Amino acid sequence: MKNLYTLVLMTVVYITLSGCVNFNSPRPVKDTLSQVSTIDALLDGVYDGSVTCGELKQYGNLGLGTFNKIDGEMIVLDGMIYKASVDGKVYKARDSWKTPFAAVTFFKPDKKFDISKPLNLEELKKEIDKNLDSENIFYAIKITGTFKNMKIRSVPPQKKPYPPLKDVVKHQKIFNLDKCRGTIVGFRCPAFVKGINVTGYHLHFLSDDLKRGGHILNLETDSVKVMTDSKNNFFLTLPDSASFKISNLKKDRTSELEKVEK
Repeated sequence: MKNLYTLVLMTVVYITLSGCVNFNSPRPVKDTLSQVSTIDALLDGVYDGSVTCGELKQYGNLGLGTFNKIDGEMIVLDGMIYKASVDGKVYKARDSWKTPFAAVTFFKPDKKFDISKPLNLEELKKEIDKNLDSENIFYAIKITGTFKNMKIRSVPPQKKPYPPLKDVVKHQKIFNLDKCRGTIVGFRCPAFVKGINVTGYHLHFLSDDLKRGGHILNLETDSVKVMTDSKNNFFLTLPDSASFKISNLKKDRTSELEKVEK
């Protein structure tokens, strides 16, 4: 891990920029969301991993992302990293595997509440919003329990020259799980990080038996416990790669992201 440009954004305190910092350098971890690369870079096809899973685990025990060449969906839960593959199976990630985009944090919930009525994904988001204090800070989300239905997806690994992500998801594999138990992990990010992370909610699912998982497209809750953890600090490391340096990050990719997320 050499020659990474590192941006530290403390949403309440300061913004700084420094060069040649390793991702596994000592950094504050309390109430910090740590992230590898930007969502717009991923949308533009920057799929070569810059941080290993072993390094990523030093920065959080809960989170999400993807893998080198955008091979599947990443779920970080209880300090373990899992890959929900396009074949419908879940694999434990090796520490040597790399990620081109991921966000993690050390999860310690500030709030907990139960939901025992059927809600779809959009209704669930609105219910969580009612229990949050602000739209202007980051929140880590963990939801455990039973679901009447879980609609998830994964994507296949790509070959160079890499296509943009909006074209990759045209070949996504969608899985519908009925009457399942598991955990949702993810984040709610403020609007001012547009282009850096997914604004609003970004959620992945992992079943209790560790056999099924992926990026959530829709769901219906049965009985779940929602836990949220507010984050005032944001740590971002950018890859020192040719593909990132020439990536078009000026373009407004809002419509692309909507297609990818849904």
